[in-house]
Order: sequence, then structure tokens, then C-alpha cells
Amino acid sequence: MPTDQLSRTFAALADPTRRAMLARLAQGEATVGELADPFPLTFAAVSKHLGVLESAGLVSRGRDARYRPARLDARPLAAASGWIGDYERFWKDNLGAIDALLTTLQQGETE
Repeated sequence: MPTDQLSRTFAALADPTRRAMLARLAQGEATVGELADPFPLTFAAVSKHLGVLESAGLVSRGRDARYRPARLDARPLAAASGWIGDYERFWKDNLGAIDALLTTLQQGETE
């Protein structure tokens, strides 16, 4: 099981249901029922997904016994984005090389 923060973040983001829940929470806090609404899932399944998001630090929950809204905590997403951003230079260089090759090929066709 992943133990570092970045691994927990990416493991949590690997599931499309959890990504959809995060997108919903980006609009504001929500209860388990509100998060379950768009999915054909039980409250128990939604709670398990929330547990994964909580253990990754992406979600925090209120402490009121009857009303425990979930809230997005985007700090781990910023770290993941930073890690991905480290590869931006690689992609720019490769896409630049492909662009140059295509330009060369197109010029050869017009001559």
C-alpha cells in the first residue's frame, strides 16, 4: 500500500468515481447523500470512497454527529500538479520536435 503523500494522492485519483466526487466538492461541501446522488452506489460504497479520499488528505469531514459534510482540501492536488509539471519541459521539447518534423514534411510536399 502506498505510504507517501504523492502515492496516496495518485491512488485516490485513479478511480473515476472519486474524481467525480472531488469535482463535486470543488463546488462546495456536501453530505454523503449528496455525493451518492449521481451514482448507482450505496451510502456504504460512497463512504468507502470518501475514506480513501480522506486518507489521501483530499477531503476532510465535519465533526457534527448528525451532519458530517465533506470538504475538498486541494493541497495534495497542488503537490501532484507540481510533480506532473516537472515533466512539462519533456513534453514541450518532444512536441516541438514533432512540430518541426511536420513543418519540414509539409514544406517538402509543396516543393
